[in-house]
Amino acid sequence: MNLDRKTRTVAGLGAVIVFMGGMAWAAIPLYNWFCAVTGYGGTTNVAEQGSDSVLDREITVRFDANTEAGMPWEFRPVERSMTLKIGQDGLAYFEAYNPTDKPVAGQAGYNVAPFTAGSYFNKVQCFCFNEQVLQPGERVEMPVYFYVDPEIVNDRDAKYTKTITLSYTFYEIDLPEDAKAQAALQTGAQEETSVN
Repeated sequence: MNLDRKTRTVAGLGAVIVFMGGMAWAAIPLYNWFCAVTGYGGTTNVAEQGSDSVLDREITVRFDANTEAGMPWEFRPVERSMTLKIGQDGLAYFEAYNPTDKPVAGQAGYNVAPFTAGSYFNKVQCFCFNEQVLQPGERVEMPVYFYVDPEIVNDRDAKYTKTITLSYTFYEIDLPEDAKAQAALQTGAQEETSVN
């Protein structure tokens, strides 16, 4: 009887550990899904095309650019802010520069402040949708095509928003296989040139 009770206790504790591990594993995808659906945490929406209507009310969009500690790129907005009408299509550029002597890959994370405006900020095209690879010494301008959904004026919490800040942080990621192969070819060609 005593052994049966211990077995049940150990099995119960094992089930709790497996359940808690599963919940920890699923927490990030569930949180990301929740943020994408509700706009919580400054998560933006993705749109297939620009807005159908433009209101006669302006909003200012500020642009912020950062890099994760250890990311060697220089990264900045080309324009610090722009004022446009709610619903009007906007096109902003961010500049990235790789000052190193090797290719570096990066992926941009982003958010919008205030958080209440996140679900009304729509990106049609964005460099943040894909990983970016910059060759040694390469400098690029990357576009963001966006608009602020006119429905923002009907949201009791967001309708008084006059300024939205779109913020990006670039994180270094592993080079994709094709970029690794290209870097190896370039290194081999440079070594061969220096030998000759």
